[in-house]
Formats: sequence, structure tokens, C-alpha cells
Amino acid sequence: MEKIIKGLKIDPLIFTFPFVQGCNISLCSGECCWYGVYVDLKEMELILEKKELIKQYMDETQTKDESMWFEEIEEDKDFDSGYCAGTQIYNHKCVFLDKNGYCSLQKAATENGEFMWKYKPIYCVIFPLTIYNGTLTVDDEHIARLHYCSKSRHQISTVFDATKKELIYLLGEDGYNELLEYKKQLIGEKSIEITK
Repeated sequence: MEKIIKGLKIDPLIFTFPFVQGCNISLCSGECCWYGVYVDLKEMELILEKKELIKQYMDETQTKDESMWFEEIEEDKDFDSGYCAGTQIYNHKCVFLDKNGYCSLQKAATENGEFMWKYKPIYCVIFPLTIYNGTLTVDDEHIARLHYCSKSRHQISTVFDATKKELIYLLGEDGYNELLEYKKQLIGEKSIEITK
């Protein structure tokens, strides 16, 4: 049965796909961020509007030249504005990733008393989830590139269980509760047991 929540089709794979329990930068150095991310045009504009603040949270491995932060803008219907741009790779990692594996966008927000994801692109926030052709699904291609998160011995949870906060951020409490009900309809109340 197809389920749509907040305009997004839900791929049932999110309930069963194995993943790590949660993010731990000390174990992976923010490896999922090494390759950059696509950002909505409005997200890019907000980041550039806050560029002087963000630069304060960048280190010597990053460039403070904002003209080097983004790739060319392109059309993409999976973004709210219909347009996106990739973040540039600088020193073999996303331009916003510092030498310790932390995001300068998130640091700028939290250090200034703002909500931690205020400046962070939605596709960064929701990883290992992604939105593809209007469907909320698992970014399995990106997961496969990762040295820590792709290893079955670390995958003791599911993508759904590992991303509760992120799903609430994306769908709201009501949308998350609807998603939870959908999970129960599909696979019952029990948690999925991950086979190693």
C-alpha cells in the first residue's frame, strides 16, 4: 500500500534498512559529509546571507572565499524552490566541514544560541535518508561509500530508528506519528531484528 505524508511518498525500506544507532563524529570524522551535498536555492541564499558569521567557525582547512562554496545552480524538482546547487569539495571534503569532522554551519548556529539545524541543508540533516523523485527513501548509494556506517557489524539499528529527530524535523510531530502508524501497519509493533 502506498503512503504519502506531507507530499512525500514513503519507501517502506526506511523501516528495515540496517544502519548505525546514531551519529558519532569521533568514530567516523564526519565521513558522510566528505562528498558535499545538494542544497536548495533558498538554503544557499540563507548561508550566503550569514556568510560572515559562518566564516568565524571555519578553520585553516576550509576556504572563507564564499565564491568557492557552491557549484552551478541547476533545476531539480526534489527541492522546494525547484533549484539546487552542490556544495564544493575543498581539501577532499565538503567546504563546510572542519578538520575535526564538524559542520561549520551547525557550529555557527549552536554557538550563537540558534536551533542547531537553522543553517544546515535539509539533505544534510536527514541523511541517511534522502528524497528522490518525491519519495522519502534510503540513500543506500551514499551509505555504501562510507567506511564506518556501511559495515554490518556497526549496523545494529534501522534507518528509521536512527533518525527519529530528523524525521520529526522533516515531517513534524504529526507527520512522524503518521509514519509510525504506517510502520505498525506494515511490520507490526515489534522492532526489526538486524541480522549481522
